[in-house]
Amino acid sequence: MESIILFDGVCNLCHSGVQFIIKRDTKGYFKFASLQSETGQMLLNKYGVSKKIDSIILIENEKVYIKSSAALRISRSLDGYWRYLIILKVIPPLIRDFLYDSVAKNRYKWFGKKDSCMLPSLEMKNRFLE
Repeated sequence: MESIILFDGVCNLCHSGVQFIIKRDTKGYFKFASLQSETGQMLLNKYGVSKKIDSIILIENEKVYIKSSAALRISRSLDGYWRYLIILKVIPPLIRDFLYDSVAKNRYKWFGKKDSCMLPSLEMKNRFLE
């Protein structure tokens, strides 16, 4: 099964994160869906994830990872030195998620918000599940 990343489709920071991942995932390991999309909502229901979570979510091998755990698992599959960020897993999740939540709470203020979800380019359309 493919690995699926759910992201906030109206968040500029999240949009940049998706673009960052796509550029460093040359094997096409990850597929994407916005949390706001019909597909995203269906996956949240299927895996029993609260709709109140507006964090990055990784679904991999039928398991769900959120926040910093998702980000670290994603990094280990990227090209280059990014895979070595997995070493940060030694930091307790409580601390990692506190830092993650601090950025997430301010992401619209710091990076802005779109009026609607991003539309993938034609060459990237096959990476998106919507």
